[in-house]
Amino acid sequence: MHQYKELKVWQKAMSITKLTYQLCAGFPDNERYGLVSQMRRAAVSLPSNIAEGAGRNSKPEFRQFLAIANGSAYELETQFLLAASFGYVSEENLNTISSQLTELQKMLFGLQKSLT
Repeated sequence: MHQYKELKVWQKAMSITKLTYQLCAGFPDNERYGLVSQMRRAAVSLPSNIAEGAGRNSKPEFRQFLAIANGSAYELETQFLLAASFGYVSEENLNTISSQLTELQKMLFGLQKSLT
């Protein structure tokens, strides 16, 4: 249906996923199977759901996958807030990732709206 690699929203999600992996690399080893694993799964879910939705046969299905990606964006933001409260992420990095996630959420909403 759509060439997902050309979608700016997918490109933004890929960038956020890469940044998440970079930031999680500095977490303590004891979080490898806890918060780090959860955050990486939520981050990977962002571009994955956009791509999967783009490959579906209808606009309603695409919108549903965009909604799932949006939920993952909120999940990831919450996890970064937790990580910051534990001292794993600096305030500066938290602000950077939060603003990128907010931008992604707006992009997802806009694309969902255009598919109605």
